[in-house]
Amino acid sequence: MTDYIAKQVFLSTEDAERLFSVSKALASEIRIEILKLLNTDSLNVNEIAEKLGIPTSTAAVNVKFLEDAGLILTELQPGVRGSMKLCSRKIDLINIELSPQNNAAVVNSFYINMPIGSYIDCKVSPTCGIMSEKACIDVEDNPRSFYNPERINAQLIWFYKGYVEYRFPNSILQHGRANLLELSLELCSEAPNYRNNWPSDITLWINDIEIGTWTCPGDFGGRRGRLNPQWWPDASTQYGMLKTWRINSEGSSIDELPLSGIRLEDLSLNSRDYISVRIGVREDAANVGGINIFGDKFGDHAQNIVMRIDYSNNFE
Repeated sequence: MTDYIAKQVFLSTEDAERLFSVSKALASEIRIEILKLLNTDSLNVNEIAEKLGIPTSTAAVNVKFLEDAGLILTELQPGVRGSMKLCSRKIDLINIELSPQNNAAVVNSFYINMPIGSYIDCKVSPTCGIMSEKACIDVEDNPRSFYNPERINAQLIWFYKGYVEYRFPNSILQHGRANLLELSLELCSEAPNYRNNWPSDITLWINDIEIGTWTCPGDFGGRRGRLNPQWWPDASTQYGMLKTWRINSEGSSIDELPLSGIRLEDLSLNSRDYISVRIGVREDAANVGGINIFGDKFGDHAQNIVMRIDYSNNFE
């Protein structure tokens, strides 16, 4: 699963009325406590009053302040004595710009952490397998294992050729225009046991567009991966290389080295409800040497697949 995506609101002095409404709603200790109560649960007005030890009428007035400011959502639901107002938090993050400069766009960065087992499609050939932090998931060298629901716990995935495909949320782009997309992950080639000299052409596609290919020099072993569990055999693949693909308005690169002429606008990031990311080894690659993809508890780097999106607050 992906990390939780914060629901955000962007405020500035250009919209003084909205800024005042939100600021006024937050200028109360009781209303702050109500927002804290709604961190983890939805509550009706009576429950809020009881938890804070205040009269129901006081709770109702303060709920109305938060509702008018757009910070909470209320819904009328049937109760024992007529309907009751159920309250839930609507906003997680408030961004305030106090000094806009000539309407220039403010650049923000948004990160999405994708567990390696959260792929939505795959086509793999042996040698192949999936390993959790504790044991092998299903059986090795059988592509059918890649459809086992336990794959969500994967910490190491490997296959000889083919691909795995992930879908990243793009809802953050409702707030602005993308300026940069980065994808970083730890990976290496795939050989029986390990072979430090075993080149493999590993390709990245985004929204079905080929970004470019990186040739990994080998399937790395000879020393233990820094994060590997103790039971993992010394004779197996141990670690990978942390690689970062970057796409902006000028083209695509990997670890700052030019890779292709594919630009950010070529990817149509808002054309779907998600951003498709496919990683794999083509059947017609010059070096068909497989791929290992590492999770945050295997290899050398404590991370999964991380997407970074830099975006501006305006759409100019």
